[in-house]
Amino acid sequence: MDITGLLITLAIGALAGWLAGTLMKGVGFGLLGNIVVGIVGAVIGGFVFSLLGIFMGGLLGSIVTATAGAVILLFVVGLIKKA
Repeated sequence: MDITGLLITLAIGALAGWLAGTLMKGVGFGLLGNIVVGIVGAVIGGFVFSLLGIFMGGLLGSIVTATAGAVILLFVVGLIKKA
């Protein structure tokens, strides 16, 4: 991966993490937290979408997939915190 791909990945992760934090909790987690949540969310979202047979391409597809995965991640973390 070149530097441009890395920067795009980090930007998508930050955006997805911020969106998921806004949707689930109402606030973000700071830049580093948003990036981590977004990147982990992208992996989860890609896995879940592939199980469902949903394939999205391009920049918008990457953002939607990462955001959906990040929302799932935050939902599961919220359930674990309550237990």
